[in-house]
Amino acid sequence: MIKTLIIDDEPLAAGIVKEYLGDFPQFEVVEMCQDGFQGLKAIQQHQPDLIFLDVQMPKITGFEMLELLDEPPAVIFTTAFDQYALKAFDAKALDYLLKPFSQARFKQAIERFLEMGEREHDAEENQALGQLAEKSNRLVVRVKNDIKIIPVQEVNYFEAEDDYVAIHTSGGKYLKKMTMKALEESLDAGKFARVHRSFIINLNGITGIEPYERDTYLVKLRGGEQIPVSKTGYARLRQVLGL
Repeated sequence: MIKTLIIDDEPLAAGIVKEYLGDFPQFEVVEMCQDGFQGLKAIQQHQPDLIFLDVQMPKITGFEMLELLDEPPAVIFTTAFDQYALKAFDAKALDYLLKPFSQARFKQAIERFLEMGEREHDAEENQALGQLAEKSNRLVVRVKNDIKIIPVQEVNYFEAEDDYVAIHTSGGKYLKKMTMKALEESLDAGKFARVHRSFIINLNGITGIEPYERDTYLVKLRGGEQIPVSKTGYARLRQVLGL
């Protein structure tokens, strides 16, 4: 069961959330709270997976309540005030339901939560794998039902692809869900360089650098690849290579 908490000082609004949740039998409403202090106590007691949280409540606001939590659960805001939407997403809210919201809109929020659960599971696995890569100079990727370990020195270059990083090796291309920034921070700056917002190259594979368009260049790699180099990337590359 997915433990769910409703925190709203309006009984009618809280009741609607509970009613709409009735269409999703996997969710269990463990408690309904009317202010942030009750919500804090209930969160500590039940450790819910998801909370529906109003913004304007007696004693403390929904945002203030979240600030008191070290590890808040997933949050869907339910409020009559649209001016808090940006702040809600800054607080990593999953969704922002503006009262009065329809049952169809509520269903969208629930589906987003369920999808997020799958992504977080993958992200947790990848975070652990990323930590392993930093300690042992290797990358661990999932290929269908198998796990493949790639020594970083065998990587020709990395390329950003939406929410993934494509790992290009002589043996093929592999995808890993992580950010380029996190990857860049985990690599040895003396062996890899980010030459473009979308590319990180293995310095040992460089065979040449040539001008391309205005203030940009192309790096040629041993495998025949030509990687674009931005103006900032070129300055960084010159520094690393001592040019």
